[in-house]
Amino acid sequence: MGLVAGPARADGRPAGGGEEHGPRRALRELVGLPDGPPGAIAVLQRGGDVRVYRAGAADLESGRPPRPDDHMRLASVSKAFSGAVALQLVDHGELRLDDTIGELLPRLPAAWHKVTLRQLLQHTSGLPDFSESPEFLALLQADPRRRFDSRRLLDFVADEPLNFAPGSRYRYSNSDNIAVALMAEAVSGRPYEELLHRLVLRPLGLRDTGMPRGYLLPRPYLHGYAPGRPPEDVSTLFNMSSVWASGGMFSTPNDLNRFMRAYAGGSLVSKATREQQTNWVEGASGPPGPGRNDAGLALFRYSTRCGVIYGHTGNIAGYTQFAAATPDGRKSVTLSITTQVPQAGKPELLARLRQVQENLVCHLLRR
Repeated sequence: MGLVAGPARADGRPAGGGEEHGPRRALRELVGLPDGPPGAIAVLQRGGDVRVYRAGAADLESGRPPRPDDHMRLASVSKAFSGAVALQLVDHGELRLDDTIGELLPRLPAAWHKVTLRQLLQHTSGLPDFSESPEFLALLQADPRRRFDSRRLLDFVADEPLNFAPGSRYRYSNSDNIAVALMAEAVSGRPYEELLHRLVLRPLGLRDTGMPRGYLLPRPYLHGYAPGRPPEDVSTLFNMSSVWASGGMFSTPNDLNRFMRAYAGGSLVSKATREQQTNWVEGASGPPGPGRNDAGLALFRYSTRCGVIYGHTGNIAGYTQFAAATPDGRKSVTLSITTQVPQAGKPELLARLRQVQENLVCHLLRR
């Protein structure tokens, strides 16, 4: 399907000879599936050596190949960014992992008041998921570009009790990182977007990463598609105010790779905070990443047949993301595809995607 391109350097130009065919073939086969994505791009980095692999098209209308400087939706990988903000505030002494919703966000339901920042970051809070609210879904379906008040998204589930006692089990919830961002605002007195730029984007030089205020994407961008004949371009279908700190960011493959090397590699936080972040519980990211998944604080551990890597996944209309790095940050891999692979409904495609992710990890770690 579409144009197939081989390995490239970080600037998008073809890489030199001698490159192994595994990643290129894997992406080509993924794009070639009947329900596969129209386009795919992977960035693998070992030290200073960056390799880019791509298959299919960034835009079905033009047929051009994906590029590492194309913008794209990050989906739930945005949670890693909100985690980076919160954990740096912990290092700065402005937040504590045991701070509670009741202490910092007293307007939220009293039934939620004992939930801690630690539990929010690890998805053991029990908060009901606002994105599953019938009222929220009806509003979104009626007008996908509706502008929501992002700081009131939890109101959609404010009349619901916790799903379980805080800390007693794991359950992935989009509400968790909305509450994390609100806590960050409460202790700093600054908008979350400002904190994100000051603590993460600017220090790492992420000039092509941000939090959009509406439904547009900066150009050039990877066009995201919904399955169909022909596929429907849904790149700008939804207003990102509907997911905010839980899934609303954009970036590029190059920027995402740079961020994950620092974040998963532990260089953004102190050793003490890193030790807390990597206290793992059994729990999968959404959608599940390669191998066995375990949950830390806004970070997942993927134990594959070739070794362990830390990172995050995400999916949203038109996009599915996987970004990870070795615990020392020296090796990293990102895979971006231009269709949404849900956790349910397409088990064969999800299994194939996870296989490709694991093969990329193995290619990264075996070199």
